[in-house]
Amino acid sequence: MNKLRFIKDEGSEFYKELNEQIEQYFIDKGLQRTGNTKMLFKIFLYFGLDILFYTLMITSHSVVTFYAFYLLMGLSILLTAFNVSHDAAHGVAVKSKFWNRILFSLSFNLQGNNAYVWGKNHNESHHLYTNIEGSDIDVLNNPLFRMTESQPLEWYHRYQFIYVPFLYLFYSINWFFFREILMLFNLSSRTIKISIPKNEAVKLVVYKVLYIGYMIVLPVCLLPFGWPTVLLAFLLNHFMISLLFVAVLGVAHLSDYVSHPVPDIDHKLNMSWPKLQLLTSIDYHPESKFLNWVLGGFNAHAVHHLLPNICHVHYLEIIPIFKDLVKKHQLTYMEMSYGESLASHFRYLKIMGKSKQLIPARYER
Repeated sequence: MNKLRFIKDEGSEFYKELNEQIEQYFIDKGLQRTGNTKMLFKIFLYFGLDILFYTLMITSHSVVTFYAFYLLMGLSILLTAFNVSHDAAHGVAVKSKFWNRILFSLSFNLQGNNAYVWGKNHNESHHLYTNIEGSDIDVLNNPLFRMTESQPLEWYHRYQFIYVPFLYLFYSINWFFFREILMLFNLSSRTIKISIPKNEAVKLVVYKVLYIGYMIVLPVCLLPFGWPTVLLAFLLNHFMISLLFVAVLGVAHLSDYVSHPVPDIDHKLNMSWPKLQLLTSIDYHPESKFLNWVLGGFNAHAVHHLLPNICHVHYLEIIPIFKDLVKKHQLTYMEMSYGESLASHFRYLKIMGKSKQLIPARYER
């Protein structure tokens, strides 16, 4: 991974003042930056729903209820990831470092994904160098999906805005069966290489076997529906999770408004780190109580990237502070409706399929 250097600009002063005012907010309110009683309720709620729907699924007496509870379990697990796993990965779901590690490890590993791999690269790659090829692990170099200007422009890319949504169906299946396994052998469509410690490599394989065991093998053994029915439920579950995951997160960084900065030959960017976060993130309905509750603050992506050490349950109170300071320092903050962000995402796919160069659209509000 290429480590980059940033310069000081108007974003630097903004970020300094933002941290000062946010710190004062928590002091004045007598609050911790970590989760509160609302967060504890969400933790017990989502883990409780995971267990409840799995129990109902594994004891189903009809195919209809089996599919219903299987998909409800998948939805519950995804919401657990949004609301608990993500904050725990940043160490802010609860006050205890130990319990943050436990919550993060349990929720990720039991989904068949490796917590160490995702957590390390999410915090040390994506959050530091958002949208920068060779530094952000989430920047792909997939021949079917042209995401960066450095990728060759092929004739079929002009149709990617049509076929890529179908590829999105396989996002979580690819993550489970291929993405992490390929990383073990330093083979990946990611634009950076990573090394996985031996003990984590063992855990990666063990938890994937366990996941297949309780998501496929156990239902086949305990229920009278047969393996084709269970396998179809498994696939439908992953299709649903994939679409929801991409629908929530894909629009945040893949848009015709956001920047994809290129550092110079000395690995230096011509902007500050806070400015990078503002220019590479799209927020949709960031002050919606409903979306904050359901999506764990993922709809307020710029705030999260700038303040990852704050639990999402506090976002609704600190967003007005954030917005005032953005305006004061005359910085660009991209906020829109979800419909606008989705349309922008598809425009991005279309432009990247036809033009060698992507010039971000001018955001005006």
